Parts: sequence; structure tokens; C-alpha cells
Amino acid sequence: MGGTLPQRIAVTGGAGFIGSFLCERLLEDGHEVLCIDNFYTGRRRNVAHLLERPAFELMRHDVTFPLFIEVDQIYNLACPASPVHYQFDPVQTTKTSVHGAINMLGLAKRTKAKILQASTSEVYGDPSEHPQREEYCGNVNPIGPRACYDEGKRCAETLFFDYHRQHRLRIKVARIFNTYGPRMLANDGRVVSNFIVQALKGEPITIYGEGSQTRSFCYVDDLVKGLVQMMNSADEVTGPINLGNPQETSVRALAEEIIRRTKSASKIEQRPLPADDPVRRQPDISRAREILDWKPATALGDGLERTIAYFRAVL
Repeated sequence: MGGTLPQRIAVTGGAGFIGSFLCERLLEDGHEVLCIDNFYTGRRRNVAHLLERPAFELMRHDVTFPLFIEVDQIYNLACPASPVHYQFDPVQTTKTSVHGAINMLGLAKRTKAKILQASTSEVYGDPSEHPQREEYCGNVNPIGPRACYDEGKRCAETLFFDYHRQHRLRIKVARIFNTYGPRMLANDGRVVSNFIVQALKGEPITIYGEGSQTRSFCYVDDLVKGLVQMMNSADEVTGPINLGNPQETSVRALAEEIIRRTKSASKIEQRPLPADDPVRRQPDISRAREILDWKPATALGDGLERTIAYFRAVL
């Protein structure tokens, strides 16, 4: 348990892809976990195996409404994170980020809890700086189709730092880069899940443009470890801190690797590039290495094998 006493910990978005693994990890560390989710993109099945655990509680709640509970720590992960889902109801996406942050910060203020914001590499928009350091202010289109998510998350960071300065709240802001693993939604439009599902079904694998755009993929276990290490860091460590894998992979190379590992007969098909889709994404994780002693440990091949096995079982 790393020397920390058992804490009462709330995880918003706790039935989601990353949230469910975080709940598992916190239970393993001996804490009491309250998983809060409205099941918009979260799934009950992601945490069904935890319901028997006496230290685990599942609550259906939307963070855009206030919540009155007693907690020691809050991980605020609630927000649809893939373009397919966050663009379906963009107004609600912004509300989830902004009202959700206000409500969770209000809760943290009342209970004197430590609070971590799951922010995103999307705060950098389509970056003109490469790799992205935390000091980079970003290149975001405030009126584009992705703005509901990008600007909602940017505003949440603003709120976190204002609560910190104004009310001395103990805050942590983690900027999460592309993360993959079991429990991703098959229909979320993300590149890893898309390619795996298409390959397993023997359908053409669709890439946008030449597939030369790059992403950096972090396996979910590594990311969760980073979030926990950030929450447990000294109070003066507020972030923002990038969490992700600095190893860059082109989208085409990823498609070819997945075809190879699934032994699929799928062919690669090219489509036109969507609006505001970033060309390059790569975190500079110097801060995470120095301050948190964190870096990803799972090789892409190993992570893909586990993710492919999950989708085989689900499909």
C-alpha cells in the first residue's frame, strides 16, 4: 500500500475503460472505492466482478449534478473520451467537463479531499511543437467539432488551478495521451479498437490519408500506475504532468502490426482525413520520470496481444 492508510476514494467515470482498472488497482492497494458512473460510455460489466468486494460500491450518478459524499481522495475521470461519443452530444460533453469539474472541486473543498483531474493530450490540439511538453499552450480550434472536448478539458484545468490558488485545494492534473487495452468499447472509433475489430471480422482496415500520422500508445496498466503515483505524490506536485508512451507509431504501422498478430486477411483501405485530426502526437514525459519516477513498461506487442485476446472473447 506504499505506506498510505486505507483511504475512501471516489472514482468518477469508474465503470469506464480506464476507470475500471483504476478501481481494481485501488482495491488491491487496500482502499475503499466508490465508483461513480452514469453509464453513458461506462459499462456495468467492467466492474461487475468487483461488486462482491465489501470495500467496493457502485453508484449511478451524473457528475453534472452535485454529489454529497464523504471522501479522502477523488479521481475525476468522468467524460466521454472518443470523438464518436463526445461529438454525439457536444453540449453535454462540455457540461460534463466543466460542471463536472465544478461539482467535484466543490466536493473536494467541503471534504478537504485531494483531487486528481484526468485531463488529456487534446488540450494541445493539433500541436505545432513536438514532442509536447507541459509548458506548451496548445493549438486548439475553439469552434471546431472537437472543441466540446478539447475546450471543456482546458476549462476544467483552469478551474482546478483557480480552486488551488483561491481555496488552497490539493489538486493534481494529469494529461493523458492515447491509452489502449482490454475493456475499450468496440464502437468508440479509436484507432486501436477499430483496427482490432476490423481485423478480427476480416473487414478492410480503414486508415485516414496515407496513415503517416503518428500516435503514441500507452497500455492501460502503465497509465493507471502513473495516475496512482501522481495522486500519492507530495502536495506541491500539482502538475500538469503528461502521462503516455513517448514511443511514436504511425497509424499504418499499427494497422500492419494488428493484421500480423490477428493473422487476418484484412486489407488496408484509405479514407480522407477528418477535421482537426492531429497529425502528430507524442508526449514529453520528462516531468513524469523526474517527479513521479514513472515511465511506461509494457511493450506495444504485449499490450496488443492482451487487447486482441479481450476483443476475441467479446466478439
